[in-house]
Amino acid sequence: MSEIRKAAVIGAGVMGAGIAAHFANAGVPVVLLDIPAPDDENRGAIAEDAVERMLKAEPQPFMHKRNAKLVTTGNIEDDIGLLADCDWIVEAIIERAEPKRELYRKIDAVRKPSSIVSSNTSTLPLSVLTEGLPESFAADFLITHFFNPPRYMRLIEIVAGARTDPHAVAAVRRFADIRLGKGVVDAKDTPGFIANRIGIYWLQCAVIAAIEDGISVEEADAVMGRPVGIPKTGVFGLLDMVGLDLMPHILASMEGALAADDPFHEVSGETKLIAGMIEEGYTGRKGKGGFYRLKPDTKERIKEARDLGTGEYRAAGKVDLKSVRAARKGGPRALLAHADKGGRYAWRVLSATLAYAADLVPEIADDIVAVDDAMRLGYAWRTGPFELIDKLGGGWFADRLKAEGRPVPRMLEVAGGRPFYRTEAGRRQYMTTSGDYADVGRADGVLLLADIKRRQKPVAANRSASLWDIGDGVLCLEFHSKMNTLNPFSLGMIDKAVRLIPGKYRAMVIYNEGSNFSAGANIGLLLIAMKLRLWFALDYLIRRGQNTYKALKYAPFPVVGAPSGLALGGGCEILLHCDAVQAHAETYTGLVEVGVGIIPAWGGCKEMLIRWTANPDRPGGPMPPVIKVFETIGMATVAKSAAEARDLLVLRPADGVTMNRDRLLADAKAKALALAEDYTPPEAPEVSLPGPTARAAMSMAVDGLRLSGKATAHDATIGKALAGVLSGGDTDFLEPIGEDDLLALERTAFMALAHHPASMARVAHMIKNGKPLRN
Repeated sequence: MSEIRKAAVIGAGVMGAGIAAHFANAGVPVVLLDIPAPDDENRGAIAEDAVERMLKAEPQPFMHKRNAKLVTTGNIEDDIGLLADCDWIVEAIIERAEPKRELYRKIDAVRKPSSIVSSNTSTLPLSVLTEGLPESFAADFLITHFFNPPRYMRLIEIVAGARTDPHAVAAVRRFADIRLGKGVVDAKDTPGFIANRIGIYWLQCAVIAAIEDGISVEEADAVMGRPVGIPKTGVFGLLDMVGLDLMPHILASMEGALAADDPFHEVSGETKLIAGMIEEGYTGRKGKGGFYRLKPDTKERIKEARDLGTGEYRAAGKVDLKSVRAARKGGPRALLAHADKGGRYAWRVLSATLAYAADLVPEIADDIVAVDDAMRLGYAWRTGPFELIDKLGGGWFADRLKAEGRPVPRMLEVAGGRPFYRTEAGRRQYMTTSGDYADVGRADGVLLLADIKRRQKPVAANRSASLWDIGDGVLCLEFHSKMNTLNPFSLGMIDKAVRLIPGKYRAMVIYNEGSNFSAGANIGLLLIAMKLRLWFALDYLIRRGQNTYKALKYAPFPVVGAPSGLALGGGCEILLHCDAVQAHAETYTGLVEVGVGIIPAWGGCKEMLIRWTANPDRPGGPMPPVIKVFETIGMATVAKSAAEARDLLVLRPADGVTMNRDRLLADAKAKALALAEDYTPPEAPEVSLPGPTARAAMSMAVDGLRLSGKATAHDATIGKALAGVLSGGDTDFLEPIGEDDLLALERTAFMALAHHPASMARVAHMIKNGKPLRN
């Protein structure tokens, strides 16, 4: 097997359908089959309905709705012949060995030689799945355990058997890495593999400890969330998300497969509370509610939480624990060392979980790196178990276990108080099972800024941004303020790069390894200026941003934007001023300024007009591009993927998309170097705009929305200001207008809106609540 060009998934449940959707996201045709629909003339209805549900689902399994066209549906009786030309066939049916083996026999009868077959099982050993099957089938078989939802969770665990052809493993590994964007982790053929073996144990410890110790679900999630580097869903929010009804099946499977002396058995019993909730249909978000729900039969959005003592719902309360506050400054150790009930709960749960994880190497994986990667990629922990022990202090952790009369895991004894990870000669190293250190490896084509930082100091730096030399004459501009919001320090570093690079370097990439590329301008500065009526300062900031972005656009070297996560407002405007963009597939971008009562004023309106006017596929005449930009900015449209960003023209046809986050910097650097060959800056364009007539037409449309109740009075004010910019102000009909004139229109409209009290109220509301205000 040299290349995977077509795939198949059998089992159109939530997981199987999601895997099929992600194959389609990779641009690969995929067959999705399920059992024939009972009592339905359309025997392929189950798979068809799964695709239809995904097109309406949130979060969206497809990166673009058109990707659904790559999915061919059917059923395993009438359409199994569709597997004949598939290169990789994934089984995702019920977690029982015999039905799986029966399906494998059917697949083996029709598949082509050397096609790969894998199971998405989360608990069943490979040796059991291949029992009684031909050697030729076993050679092409492995386990590929995806995590739900497949589009968003990066982990895939690969389990290969002694008989599995290494070429099949290599083909799946490469495809999963590069085309699907997965972090591939090799797991051993043990129950639950890596992430679920530890993750399910952690969840069970947390649930049982909360019930026994009188910890509320809100308190448990506040403790077992951000303070320890775990998503804010914590424990009970996570259970609601994955579905409580899955837990009994997973627990039963693990109980039956694990050795009798495994600590898992001490916490594996199903609680009466959860059993009762499942029986009554309270299975989480997909049911009537779970540990949390929105109060039914009321128009107000009142969040309720399940009382673990009474089993009844009550209004969810805010959590104020001294231990949680201590963790904000002192980190996880301050939390675990605290004497209040939050600290005691954190220690009970995490000491058990971390000790369990530390005792599972090398049983479940060859090294600690695989364990940490699995928990970060599969459960979204910020740090894996061994990395978390390093944060706590391995010696401190071991001493406290000893003081309580508990056994110290072997890996902690091997470490002897030394860290599990260290930096040596600029390289990150991990502790092996023998106690030596070895370099953490990187796959070919992976370039991480974190690794570069270990080897060198920045070329330049301030409190919000830095410049790094990433080799071959390319500098990387990194933002590192909160949520990478933009401020005068950020702009100053861009200006410094524009002065520094010519003659010394060849190109620049704008990239960082935070959760977000940039959430936009720091609106806290905007609010301060509004409240203090520092209009001169606000005008300066707008002019400064416009001048900086314009200098970036016309710099004598190529600039490549490499976004991932949020690229909103001013962050989107940076991308619009780059020569090219190499975006991570999970890039969410748009000009959202109207949500805080203003309009884009660092060149966003100007650049969108230029792009839509030059778009060869647009309808003729001067109005269509203006209307399109008006709708896009006026509705604060956000692309929910890089694929959707192409529809908005934030990404152009020549811009690239990288599926694997770890490969983004290398891909962006390669694009920058390609552009650097014989590079010349772009020529300044002019656009012909329709003028006052168009402004009047758009203003009438806005008034219509206001009169029908679809827009507020201030929405109308913002819309009319935006219409004035996009129509060209008072310019004559179709008279060419340059960039500086468009920037002046942006600036004037922005300042007028900034003076409006309703805009200040919107900015303040966004800062306080994290969502727009309709006023």
